[in-house]
Amino acid sequence: MKMKVLVLFVATVLVAYECRGSDYQKFPLQMKTGFGGQYSNEVACASWRLGVEANNVVKWQTVPAACGEYIADYVLGDQYRSDFKTVNQQAYFYAKSLKLTNKDVFVLDVDDTTLSNLQYFANHGFGVEPHNTTAFKNWVLDGEAFALPEILKMYNKLLAFGIKIVFLSERPLSLGDVTAKNLKEVGFNTWEKLIFRDPSEYSGKLSFEYKSAEREKLEKEGYRIIGNVGDQWSDLLGSNKGTRTFKLPNPLYYD
Repeated sequence: MKMKVLVLFVATVLVAYECRGSDYQKFPLQMKTGFGGQYSNEVACASWRLGVEANNVVKWQTVPAACGEYIADYVLGDQYRSDFKTVNQQAYFYAKSLKLTNKDVFVLDVDDTTLSNLQYFANHGFGVEPHNTTAFKNWVLDGEAFALPEILKMYNKLLAFGIKIVFLSERPLSLGDVTAKNLKEVGFNTWEKLIFRDPSEYSGKLSFEYKSAEREKLEKEGYRIIGNVGDQWSDLLGSNKGTRTFKLPNPLYYD
């Protein structure tokens, strides 16, 4: 009797396995053509954003038109701020664990790392529209960018540790004064250095080349770059990038 029960049990398991196996065989391993294939735009756009943040999707010009609403919802919603907070928390925990010297610096990018350009992008399709250099310059000249709150918290904590702050911006020297004023107005009141791109020195250079060269200058001056924070991979790649880098989320543009 026990043997019959055992045989019946095994047969039942095998039938169930075969049924599930047939279901798996029906699962489409190849996506249908078109953006997202058989997936919804939301799912496909979330995958696109992951590819951007992981630096797997590169040299893209604009946010895909199908993802405009998704990206707007992301950068205006709780997830963006939570992602920003997570990265800044890790930077804080890291800095807190270090034995510091008086020459230790954190390098911080400016645009969409320190100062938010969300107001600008809200009026220009949240990255779906091609970048307009003139319109963006006019936005910067207004000096109305607000501080990204989580980076401001970390900035104050780093200063409390005795860590020096170096702002390394892609903005040109001609926008230096308005940027410095904007930074101070939103709470970034002090820094060791505020560096802007000098066209006479870096004309034709890629962003990561310019930033690598400026970080090299810092190290030659005796500074130790213990942290490097930016929203673009060009902020973090290249040489002299520091002991540790922290990539903040930004699916709005590629630099």
